[in-house]
Amino acid sequence: MPVRLGNLTFDCDDALVVARFWAEALGRRVDDGSDAGFASIGGADTERTEPAWYFEHVEESKTAKNRLHLDLLDPNPEAVARLVSLGATVVATHELQGHEWTVLQDPEGNEFCVAARAFGG
Repeated sequence: MPVRLGNLTFDCDDALVVARFWAEALGRRVDDGSDAGFASIGGADTERTEPAWYFEHVEESKTAKNRLHLDLLDPNPEAVARLVSLGATVVATHELQGHEWTVLQDPEGNEFCVAARAFGG
């Protein structure tokens, strides 16, 4: 049986700040008991109908570009503006073969991309 995604885990300075940003962005809620040291979204769902999101405080600061990032889809033309209003920062916009996307950073600088549709190559 192949593996499947169970959790996404972010190292953070303040786990609760980053969890609240992602909960709002995803339309989900931060789990009860979350704090600045450890926070989660969907952790109680042991079946993982959707991946859980974990946020854990670490002492080290982020110093370089992520080696892995999320590519998110939202056809709403106001999606980027909504994410910025939640605390994201726009880093760049790109276009390749008619496909456009925006690179953003969450409140602690983790990069992610948002596009209206999936890239088909």
